[in-house]
Amino acid sequence: MRTPEFWYPSAGRRAGALPWLLSPFAMCYRCVGRLRAFLARPYGASVPIICVGNLTVGGAGKTPVALALARRLVGKGVKVHFLTRGYGGALSGPIRVEQNHHSAADVGDEALLLAAAAPCWVARNRKDGAIAAIAGGAELLILDDGHQNPHLVKDLSLLLVDAERGFGNGWVVPSGPLREPVIRGLARADAVLMMGEGSQPIITDKQQLRAHRHIRDPGTVRGKRLFAFCGIGAPQQFFAMLRETGAEMAGEQVFADHHPFTDHEINQIISRAAKSDAMPVTTEKDWVRLPPALRPQIMAIGMEIQFADEPALARLLETVIHKPA
Repeated sequence: MRTPEFWYPSAGRRAGALPWLLSPFAMCYRCVGRLRAFLARPYGASVPIICVGNLTVGGAGKTPVALALARRLVGKGVKVHFLTRGYGGALSGPIRVEQNHHSAADVGDEALLLAAAAPCWVARNRKDGAIAAIAGGAELLILDDGHQNPHLVKDLSLLLVDAERGFGNGWVVPSGPLREPVIRGLARADAVLMMGEGSQPIITDKQQLRAHRHIRDPGTVRGKRLFAFCGIGAPQQFFAMLRETGAEMAGEQVFADHHPFTDHEINQIISRAAKSDAMPVTTEKDWVRLPPALRPQIMAIGMEIQFADEPALARLLETVIHKPA
């Protein structure tokens, strides 16, 4: 789905009447979440679990952060495995992702990106996924998304917040972008990771860190004429990062988050880019959802995470690595 404008009203404007009109549905959503948490019996795994989550619907940079954490832990000799729901994929798991065998239609786009860095397991039932991953040799699990999942005990819950958009209008879905009330979600977090340069105020006693997304290799697009498209939660951030490299934007096209691209759509984009004498580009997350035969004609732009306080992050991770048996 595309993000409704009233979820994130511009400065000085109110969200209008829609949140109030949708509030009965938002109340039902909240009640279902509370009931689910009340009935759950969280499973305590024999290995540490790091959860990278957020409170809002859509992209916050969870997958790039999960990848960045994994690289640091793998560098310390830890056998890290990823665990994800596999949003957008047909397989319920638990199943280990095989890049040469599975597609985004099978396991979702995030799972394919994660599997390129470390073993990745897709499981609708996170407990079963954790058990399968541990049996497969995992010494530490990184849960990509899952802050609202009550079925696993997390040893470190890192909550991502968009530093520019914050929590939007402050309402729960569908009245707003929140998956749960802010106070309840923050209470279960061990640390908050502010993503980007914004200064949205977050009132919490939790440790706050900051990180920034940037293009992995800006030289590949610097000074070039681009036609950019994507189907992610925060498309304008992607376009802004491209412009910051000095690239000239010939066109921008936004699709819904996790959009399954068709041959017709990509051929149209290739044609429009050619008419503008531009190079068609998209994110790595979108690239894995492209029709395989057309991927060579589209450049995939990789993203990386830069943490503002590496020592503070290292201290957080150390507490998990040395979890008592």
